[in-house]
Amino acid sequence: MKSESNDTPHKVSAIILAGGKSSRLGRDKALVKIYNSYPIIYSIVEKLQIISDDVIIVSGGKKYTNLGVKLIGDIYINNGPLAGLHSGLLAAKYSHAIVVACDMPFLNVKLLKYMASQPLDYDALVPKIEGWLEPLHSLYSRHCIDPIERLLKAHCNKMHDLLKTVAIEYVPQSVIELFDPRYLSFFNLNSPEMLKQAVDIVRK
Repeated sequence: MKSESNDTPHKVSAIILAGGKSSRLGRDKALVKIYNSYPIIYSIVEKLQIISDDVIIVSGGKKYTNLGVKLIGDIYINNGPLAGLHSGLLAAKYSHAIVVACDMPFLNVKLLKYMASQPLDYDALVPKIEGWLEPLHSLYSRHCIDPIERLLKAHCNKMHDLLKTVAIEYVPQSVIELFDPRYLSFFNLNSPEMLKQAVDIVRK
């Protein structure tokens, strides 16, 4: 896919977590089509290539072809997004990486560029909205690799387990609203109902 110029002040990698089983939706969320004839993972890759020249899909064994990006599997199998983050960070070219889920059709490039432009003095840079954290729309340092390994070996596989153990900076709600006042960046296709909402958003 064609990459556009990146005007962020430093290089970051970008990781798409696509290893989930999509059990609630009943089909591969990354291949759902809501815009036109293209699966949403194509749109996600296209947006991330505006920001990064190192885009990685952690696929959990699924095959996504013709995307022109790195495709890797999990090292710790069946351990959810934390294991996907671990594999993605190991494969990342740069010290920090944008991390998003494969079922987020409304990613906001301006918000992601803002996040990628912040000083790289954190282990995790996480949006925070009314006290809720968005760990699957965040930036992570490769310094998280060792803490993630310790958690996975202890059978802890929740993203929030990681956030309790590393140095976090937050993207405040006031900043998020400057770029994305409807918070559509964090919309995901977790269920048939959410898919219907996404289609309605596109139509409107």
